[in-house]
Amino acid sequence: MIRCVRLWTGDDDNSHFAEGVIDLERGPHGDILTGKLSVTTVSFQETVSGGTLDWHDAPTRQLVITLSGTLDFETRSGHHFTLEPGDILLAEDTAGGGHRWKLIDNQPWRRAYVILAAGAAVPFRPSK
Repeated sequence: MIRCVRLWTGDDDNSHFAEGVIDLERGPHGDILTGKLSVTTVSFQETVSGGTLDWHDAPTRQLVITLSGTLDFETRSGHHFTLEPGDILLAEDTAGGGHRWKLIDNQPWRRAYVILAAGAAVPFRPSK
């Protein structure tokens, strides 16, 4: 399973998160995989080590796939979670109080932004 953190805006207009996985099923050749996800664009970005971004919302519903760098994310309620290389962020907090992040290792944050098509299903399964 691939670790995933879902970030969304709750009824209180604040960002909340749940840790979980991207659900995978048996596929051909002994692999485990998802079905195809409906997306509109993919782009890549790099932030130098030590980078931060203060309070903001996700600009759109998207998957953010961390390729390098370790980050500490915080919601306005003071809750934290960490993203490491190979983790996926399902960013759905497109309104409200938002979140902020900072790089906590000496690596740049390299990531892929996968913009989801309207109504695209993501096979996220929370851990708890």
